Amino acid sequence: MKKLLSTIILCGVFMGMHAQSYSSPNGKLSAQIMSLDKKLVINYNKKKVVELADIQFGQLTFVKKVKDDYQMLEGKRLHCTNKANEYQASIGTNAKIVMRLYDDGIAFRYEYAGLQNSKAPAEQTSYIIPEGTKRWMLQWSDGYEGFFPMTTTANVKTLGGFGSSMTTKELNTHWGYPLLMEPADGVFALITEANIERRQSASSLFNKGEYFNVVQDQNDLLLSGDWHTPWRVVIIGKLADIVQSTLVTDVSEPSQLADTKWIKPGVVSWIYWANNHGSNDFNIIKKYVDMAVTLKLPYVLIDAEWDEMDKVASNEGKTIEDAVAYAIAKGIKPLIWYNSSIGWVNGAPGPKYRLNKPEDREKEFAWCEKLGVAGVKIDFFSGDNQMNMDYCMDLLESAARHHLLVNFHGAPIPRGWQRTYPNLLSTEGVYGAEWYNNVPHFTKKAASHNATLPFTRNVIGPMDYTPCAFSDSQHPHITSLAHELALTVLYESGLQHLADHPESFLAQPKDVQDFLGQLPTVWDETRFVCGYPGESAVLARRSGNTWYVAGINGTDDPKILMTDLRFIGKKWKKAKLFADDASGQWQISAITKLPSQVNCQPRGGFLLTISK
Repeated sequence: MKKLLSTIILCGVFMGMHAQSYSSPNGKLSAQIMSLDKKLVINYNKKKVVELADIQFGQLTFVKKVKDDYQMLEGKRLHCTNKANEYQASIGTNAKIVMRLYDDGIAFRYEYAGLQNSKAPAEQTSYIIPEGTKRWMLQWSDGYEGFFPMTTTANVKTLGGFGSSMTTKELNTHWGYPLLMEPADGVFALITEANIERRQSASSLFNKGEYFNVVQDQNDLLLSGDWHTPWRVVIIGKLADIVQSTLVTDVSEPSQLADTKWIKPGVVSWIYWANNHGSNDFNIIKKYVDMAVTLKLPYVLIDAEWDEMDKVASNEGKTIEDAVAYAIAKGIKPLIWYNSSIGWVNGAPGPKYRLNKPEDREKEFAWCEKLGVAGVKIDFFSGDNQMNMDYCMDLLESAARHHLLVNFHGAPIPRGWQRTYPNLLSTEGVYGAEWYNNVPHFTKKAASHNATLPFTRNVIGPMDYTPCAFSDSQHPHITSLAHELALTVLYESGLQHLADHPESFLAQPKDVQDFLGQLPTVWDETRFVCGYPGESAVLARRSGNTWYVAGINGTDDPKILMTDLRFIGKKWKKAKLFADDASGQWQISAITKLPSQVNCQPRGGFLLTISK
């Protein structure tokens, strides 16, 4: 009996040395350090969902309880709260890992002290994604423009998208954030990063088989003093937890702007899509301004090539100053486009080289402010390196000094700057409607791709997809009218650019035009209703006392989308449903009872507005 008791005690001691456990505030998430295997295992409701390899630290020490309560100017919700338990462990001399367990995920970063003229320390983070695990991965490119097809293996060829071949024979090993996976039935994990600061590059994932390694992009700085990496973030839970999470902004630095009253999100009349060209034609600009007036949109974007306006004979000497003045006189706030001049430069449109030097940037933005320009769209960046990251922050800070909104286009994905720099209202970083202009293969893949983005790219921040194209551009599309309208709510963006011709928008039923004129781009609350990546997506967003429920079918077959809307309650006054009929035409109706399901046409959709 004594021998048996001794064996039990020794086993208990051994197990304690083998795995220490730590938990989130509500206990749903727990972490275990498997010291013998050098692994960190993250569990959700006692199921293993995420595993990190080559852990270089031992037992974690509890540091503090984290509580945060903050306001956003745009995003999934305006009022955000979160709780976490923070732990830390030494990883060598003057270095440590700080790990936070939130109720909806994990965030960790590496912190270093006393660096002396050193390069950024190499990182050891490696996620293990076993073969057979469902995952939705984005092939990396400078502008994060590509598809997220579902696969169960890391051994896949390039997946198509900007700068990639559709016929390559080589396996891809370089992946961009976010990466979504389903490690257990109905349990998901989304890998990304957050809170890029000065002296940091962003990172991406390189895989060797099942091991996905975090690799920091180029950073040539020699660092002295204290330095840390951005937060490595994994959002974990049911699909509702993924979609509704604000973890990317939760771990990002708050804004230091004292005055943000001038920052006004809104819907934008956008020229480029329909014309596959910039905005050097004064008469076309007038059409889009006039459309904004008719639809009651607050903004118009004057796109690339406006610096050549005076060279176009039909403009009769009109310049950008005249175009801006025309918009302002009509009550429409103009945004104008710039080339960042660090990505695509040779052969690219202008204006160029006006923002690169600090003195030129200040002069240009002061001119914009004086002219009455409300914001700038800055395009063609060149990836995740430290110089790009610092340049973006320079642009945001300078723009804020001159009360200019910012939209980054042809740029890396959001990593929390929407909280730190609230004048950043949108970022492209997505394979969006613009691609109807460029390649034919978007046409067939768009419906499934559209139904994947709410669970991947749009989870991490505002997304300038430029939705709502009822007509065709250079290549046709086969998504329905209601599908296209639903995208304006399904996709979150502080500046929501409407694609399509003025003639197309103005030919739509009055109900559709009225909806676009009242479309919010700021949401008090967001709820996941139903869906599955690539198949369908239904989200509900609330603005004030009105709920907007948007759903799309990502498949080529008819589909019933379930709409459990009991959370809205019974105290509502009126509701309107925008849907498709079997012939592909609008089916718009006032309804007296909230539906429990909606029948969707192939690649169709619906939009429901509910006023309380």
